[in-house]
Amino acid sequence: MTTFSLILIFLVIVALVKGVRIVPQGEEWVVERLGKFAGVLSPGLHIINPVFSRVSYKVTTKDIILEVPEQEVITRDNAVILANAIAFIKVSNIERAVYGIENFREAMRNMVQTSLRSIIGGMDLNQALTSRDRIKAELKTHIADEALDWGLTVKSVEIQDIKPSANMQDAMERQAAAERERVAVVTEAEGAKQSLILNAEARLEAARKDAEAQMIAAKASAESIIFITEAVKENNASAMFLLGDRYITALQKISASDNSKIVMMPGDLVGAVKSLVGGK
Repeated sequence: MTTFSLILIFLVIVALVKGVRIVPQGEEWVVERLGKFAGVLSPGLHIINPVFSRVSYKVTTKDIILEVPEQEVITRDNAVILANAIAFIKVSNIERAVYGIENFREAMRNMVQTSLRSIIGGMDLNQALTSRDRIKAELKTHIADEALDWGLTVKSVEIQDIKPSANMQDAMERQAAAERERVAVVTEAEGAKQSLILNAEARLEAARKDAEAQMIAAKASAESIIFITEAVKENNASAMFLLGDRYITALQKISASDNSKIVMMPGDLVGAVKSLVGGK
């Protein structure tokens, strides 16, 4: 076998080694011919021209997980919160993904970070902390069009964590403590106020009832005096009996007192009673 034949066989072997390509499942390879895009190799066995063609890029067709690192975001009411996210994308157009952007992974990561800051920046602190679904939906809408231009499909975007910064948490705790103290003071003051009102109303009601009782007693006394006066006009004996009875009752009370040692009584009790009623 001549030297030329050996060289030819060697070149054929090299060509086969360089030209045979086996693309694994889950990947697609970009082939360039003389520096220009020539086609895409799908999974399986392929033979390319090793002299004029080469595999320039190997792109996965699986779903790609992009983790967006935690970043500080300032809300509309100037509160600082920490937020991070995770995006699930898929290469839908390999030519655009390879030639449309230099590094589509880094581009998508930066796009998610920028859009996340923009969305949360338009909310106040309470909205940002309680609107995960809204943020997720708006974030996906913001990046979907750009991703499509780069040959990518946004499968899903999830907010991993969103929370106030350490300084904001401390400020919120102090604010909550101050609010609880304020509510306690207001409640205590309101209770004291209600107590004073109820006491005043009770005193007013007692005074009203006491006045009514005095009026009733005065009215009864007046009616009693009128009755007695009418009775005396017709019969002095009735008046004498009534006054005598009260006179004796009073003397009994005086004699029963611990402070009374000597009780002076008139010698003529009947005469005394008669003199009270004007009798002779």
